[in-house]
Amino acid sequence: MKQSLWINGNEVETKEYASLFSPYNQELIAEVSVAAESDIVRAIDAAAKAAGTLRNMPAYERADILDRVVELLKEHKDECARIIALEAAKPLKAARGEVERTIMTYKFAAQEARRLVGETIPMDAAPGGENRVAYTVKEPLGVVAAITPFNFPMNLVAHKVGPAIASGNTVVLKPASQTPLSSYKIAQFFHKAGLPNGALNVVTGSGRVIGDVLLADERVEMITFTGSPEVGKYIRENAGLKRVTLELGSNSAVIVDEHSKIEEIVPRIVSGAFVFQGQVCISVQRIYVHENLYDPFVEQFLSEAKKLVIGNPFDESTDISAMISPTEKERVLGWIRSAESQGAEIVLGGKEENGALQPTVLLNVPPNEKISCEEAFAPVVHINRVSSFEEAIELVNESKYGLQAGVFTQDVQRAFKAAKELHVGGVMINDIPTFRVDHMPYGGVKLSGMGREGIKYAMDEMTELKLISFKLS
Repeated sequence: MKQSLWINGNEVETKEYASLFSPYNQELIAEVSVAAESDIVRAIDAAAKAAGTLRNMPAYERADILDRVVELLKEHKDECARIIALEAAKPLKAARGEVERTIMTYKFAAQEARRLVGETIPMDAAPGGENRVAYTVKEPLGVVAAITPFNFPMNLVAHKVGPAIASGNTVVLKPASQTPLSSYKIAQFFHKAGLPNGALNVVTGSGRVIGDVLLADERVEMITFTGSPEVGKYIRENAGLKRVTLELGSNSAVIVDEHSKIEEIVPRIVSGAFVFQGQVCISVQRIYVHENLYDPFVEQFLSEAKKLVIGNPFDESTDISAMISPTEKERVLGWIRSAESQGAEIVLGGKEENGALQPTVLLNVPPNEKISCEEAFAPVVHINRVSSFEEAIELVNESKYGLQAGVFTQDVQRAFKAAKELHVGGVMINDIPTFRVDHMPYGGVKLSGMGREGIKYAMDEMTELKLISFKLS
């Protein structure tokens, strides 16, 4: 299979193509276009030219296009799930779940396109404001550059493309190098749905080359990026006056209070730790359990984790498959060995099995070990004993990240205490930090990023507020 760029409603061949291999068995999947600087400029040209068309398109027409994309996704659900499983080694049942979420994300985008509202301003609230009527409107920025990761190759694209189109912006999309095929499929759906040529362009290739061109071109009004803190910092430092939203790293934590019903919550926490090989921004990585529950919690957690099936992503029974690359697997194995050398105890996994990293559970991990203080992005979790709820909150907050945290407690006072004191973008009471529905505000603090996703909130980031004031005679 040969996959070309998608620019101005057409496939565009390039001089160079890169081989794309399956993370699971290293078989060749496709030859994918590598965009040159001229190709990227051509994509920006197309987006800039289409910006006026989309800005002036009535809201109901943008919404209708998004609704038609929803119907195409429904019609091709199985095909889309298999693309995700193929290019990302995401177990098929998880890939199907992602497609369902993608459908819902575009549904929300269609709904929000119809209610992009401003407000009236009571000008006479200030002296000198008498006899005036004022209101605000939200207008699209213009060209939005979207850079997306591999772990949710359809739904995280939807979280950028959906609100951009809904609010009247055009898009240049750079998907992750390992998962471009799902983005090209979505571009085809938008084309069939009637999106004007140039309103959505997809370019693949070197992230640094594409990113630098997008940063340098003044016609690009906004960069929306999901990925590593290092790249996020680079974008922020070089974006000039462009609007920037960043969804970066995390090492999400769970607090288990002393009166929690562990038999009810352990399956949920295991799911949050190991879904899609732990390659989820809000995957459970750190668990802080009150000392009165620690031993039975660990016992039940291990029992539940041992039920997970490692195998081919296309096998319906598979829970865990290969990580996105052998390099990533070796990185995490190195972190595990380092923690072990410093006194951590590996009580489950910690080894490779048929090319996959086994679900891994560690105890007594020193807080300065990378597996604790950095983002593992792998099927690895460590469980920690704490003597009080307050200690757990302090340990969660010691992280340089702050995306989401989960708190299990039967004490409403402690729940509100955690909600107030945890320095994160989202606090999930009696749930895991991995919980997300696609219309809620989503984003973090500290090194976890800036700005918010969730369709309505992303549209706020992608629009400018204009004030109109009438002086009455």
